[in-house]
Amino acid sequence: MSAIHQVSRAFELTDSPAEKSHTKRNDVTQKFQIQLREPQIQASEEMMSPEAMIQVALFILTAATMLAVRELSKRAFGKVRLKNRAILQSSRHFLEGTHLLARARSTSQQSQSMDYAKKALNEAETALSLSPRDPASHILKALALNHMGHHSSALKSLDVALSPPCLKSLSEKEVAKALVKRAELKIAVNRKRRLDSAVEDLLQAVSLGGDDTKAFCLLGQCYEWKKMKDEARQAFEKALTVDPESAPAREALGRLN
Repeated sequence: MSAIHQVSRAFELTDSPAEKSHTKRNDVTQKFQIQLREPQIQASEEMMSPEAMIQVALFILTAATMLAVRELSKRAFGKVRLKNRAILQSSRHFLEGTHLLARARSTSQQSQSMDYAKKALNEAETALSLSPRDPASHILKALALNHMGHHSSALKSLDVALSPPCLKSLSEKEVAKALVKRAELKIAVNRKRRLDSAVEDLLQAVSLGGDDTKAFCLLGQCYEWKKMKDEARQAFEKALTVDPESAPAREALGRLN
């Protein structure tokens, strides 16, 4: 064997065990990496399964619903709080207006009385700007206008107070009083044209609250104007039944008899 072949053989004998050892290490490493990847692949497959996707979707939907409900609740609470605040402020202006109107009626000086009535009107309008459907504020406005001599405008305010959007907030007695006042204004504005309408208001008023002497007396007066003496007499007699000391009812019955 030549020297070259001997050297080559020596290299082969020297390198073969190392190469074999290196190959074995590579095989072990690859197997270990494959073993590590298999759980990850299985986990990925499990996460991407339809059941998992449905659960995630349901969780997201539930969270979104809860957030939406929470946001809507905040908005609703904010609106209620603002509404309650407006109602409270409106009530304050209404009470101040009623106080001013009472002073206007009790003051003997005409100029001062008109000044109080104007202030009462301003308070009523401010209350209505905060709570437009408050019938009490509409009635206060009508009474202030009537005190100032603006009968047509006062009648319009009472019409609003007795309209369906506002009417449901009044008690039967309050409705009856408002109807009597509207009948008075109808007669004051145009008795000939509005007499029948005034009678309708008064009949409704006495049916709701049958203890109002003023309503019976005004109804009797309307019947007198309509030349219906029997109906007028009955109305005045009912007024005396409610209040035996009613001077207008006694005078009217004396006149009719």
